[in-house]
Amino acid sequence: MIWETILTTVDVQGRTHITPLGIREERGLTVLSPFRPSGTLDNVLATRIAVVNFTDDVRVFAGALTGRRDWPVCPAVKIGCARLAASLAHRELELVEVEEDEVRPRLFCRTVHEEVHGSFPGFNRARSAVVEGAILVSRLHMLPMEKIDAELAYLQIAIDKTAGPAEREAWGWLIERIDAHRAGVQP
Repeated sequence: MIWETILTTVDVQGRTHITPLGIREERGLTVLSPFRPSGTLDNVLATRIAVVNFTDDVRVFAGALTGRRDWPVCPAVKIGCARLAASLAHRELELVEVEEDEVRPRLFCRTVHEEVHGSFPGFNRARSAVVEGAILVSRLHMLPMEKIDAELAYLQIAIDKTAGPAEREAWGWLIERIDAHRAGVQP
């Protein structure tokens, strides 16, 4: 199973990097699999730490993929990294094993601290649609526009029926990014 999360990492200069990343659990460890090249991969390999943030604010997912990476953070408890201030829960990780791969290495991480900050409000189709839309945006360079358009049309139904203001804002950012890609404009 893959859990869609927001990962915070830190570079060797101490700058926080925020990105969406699907995580897995295997052998009691959290597995991160960022694509190469990746600031996330570089950061985790250099510092050997990361924070998994479980959040229901889909603007962070859409924002990170559309150039909006300035989200409030606060210090992690046990490692020298930040966590999202608005996370419902977070998990602080230390890298213990690297499984090399030319495209997508697997980083096995041990949990050193875990904390819950808020309750899960329940499922919302628009939030799920934004996460799926964000995944499409992250793959604009790999997928044909026909597939993206077909999936967007279906996801739009959930946005129209169940979105609140935050979900509509996030969806708008994703559509702007897709339109820019279609027009040949690079971010």
